[in-house]
Parts: sequence; structure tokens; C-alpha cells
Amino acid sequence: MRLSILQYGDAILRVKGVRVDKIDDRVRELAQNMIETMHAANGVGLAAQQVGEAIQLTVLDVSQVEDRPTTMKLNGNPIDSKAAMPLVLVNPEIDLGDETEMGTEGCLSFPEITGEIDRAKSISVRAQNLDGEPIEIETTGFLARAIQHEVDHLNGILFIDRMSSAAKTSLSSKLKRLQKETQRGMKHRQRAVAETTL
Repeated sequence: MRLSILQYGDAILRVKGVRVDKIDDRVRELAQNMIETMHAANGVGLAAQQVGEAIQLTVLDVSQVEDRPTTMKLNGNPIDSKAAMPLVLVNPEIDLGDETEMGTEGCLSFPEITGEIDRAKSISVRAQNLDGEPIEIETTGFLARAIQHEVDHLNGILFIDRMSSAAKTSLSSKLKRLQKETQRGMKHRQRAVAETTL
């Protein structure tokens, strides 16, 4: 089932997700719905906050990205990153490598807004899969960038927070407009709910 993707201005995007203690059918269904939603929106990652759930769960799929290579090891073994997609990470914890690089990022919660963000070139991630098994991923390139972006979401950090102040200033009118549209949409939804519950 496709879910609505929340946009900048929705308060839940700033909420740190709570740890998932029990991976049950509800969490598995949410992850599947998030994958379907991400694919429908042509995204490469989606965090639970973006669909209104403040928990430590994110999904990723970089298999369609041809021009930004990725290397990946799963539990110490080299693996073709395309074969590992879509990737579901529950309760991810991330260690950043020392080297960083600038790269262009966008976000499904910020339609038509992109920015140059400095991220670690390589990372290692400890998480659980949907079976509750611990997994460890070492990755470089685009997947490393995408995971950092999504783990930020899980901690209430948005990619605009990582932009230079000059870049943020140049986007300020677009960001204000997006925030206003989101607030208007929320008021409209609240009114509609109030009318249907009378």
C-alpha cells in the first residue's frame, strides 16, 4: 500500500525515532509499504518519519542509480549492492569513515530542492533485518551517502541542516513556501477530520 510522504514543515520530521524493540508483522508491513512508496516516488531511501512513524526504521534501494557507484560488504563478505536491494535497516547505528566528499542530494520530503552535502565516503552500519537478525554493512559511494541521509532522518536531522549557510540562504524562499504549503495542508486535513467526526 502506498503511503503519503510528509513534507518539510511537518513536525514529525524533526522527531528522533524510538528504537524498535519487537519486529512484528506491523513493522514488516510498514517496511513493505515504505518500499512500495519509495519506488512509486522514484526515491532511493525513505525513513519511517517521512510516512508519519517516529521509529528507527528505514528502507533503501540504490539499484537503479548507474552513475554513482557503490561498494558493499554484508557481514564481512563482498556483495553486489544491487543483489542486496531493497535494503531494510531496523535500529541502525553508523560509524563514519574519516574521508569526506561533497555530493548532490535531494529528499522526497523536499520536492524539487537539492543541495551539495559533505558526507563520509565510507561507513559501517550495524542494524537488524526484518527477521530480527543482526547485520553489518560496510559500504562506500552512493549507498554510504544514502544511508547517512536516512539515518539523519531517523534522528530528526534534515539534509538542509547539513547545507552551507549560503546554500540554505539561497533556498530560503523555496523552503518557506514549502513550509506554508505543508501547514495549509495540515489545517485542511484537520478540518476534514473534524467534519467527518461530527
